[in-house]
Amino acid sequence: MLKEFKEFAMRGNVMDLAIGIIIGAAFQKIVNSLVNDIITPAISLLTGKVDFTNLKLTIGTISINYGTFITNIINFVIIAFTVFLLVKYINKLHKTLDEMPTFEIDKKNKKLVRKKKTVEEEKPTTKTCPFCYSEININATRCPNCTSQLEEIKKE
Repeated sequence: MLKEFKEFAMRGNVMDLAIGIIIGAAFQKIVNSLVNDIITPAISLLTGKVDFTNLKLTIGTISINYGTFITNIINFVIIAFTVFLLVKYINKLHKTLDEMPTFEIDKKNKKLVRKKKTVEEEKPTTKTCPFCYSEININATRCPNCTSQLEEIKKE
């Protein structure tokens, strides 16, 4: 049982999840600071320093602090929107980096030159099965998913 747990814990997915949680906890401090120290004060300047935290409904001896709830909802929306903007920016940055040309050193002239795509990089490696529409190897003659014969389609 201990061996099985060790195999489970050392799998790539579990380790990736653990690393994601640790980085997420560290990132949470950055996002909270951004929201609490920069965005929320800017919004309070625009709204005239409205503070919902003191709003409450008192029924006998029970106090329902609905103002704190409203404040937490507003903070959640601000944090979610901030994270959305950060992820959008990071995705745009990744796309820009992927589109950038790659370079290599020309050993003959000892210069940095733009790397040309080889024919292999431009050729597709997969195709779509016309019967089940799953992605399969370009050289397949039979679909591994629906077992349809693909040679007849190729000849037409």
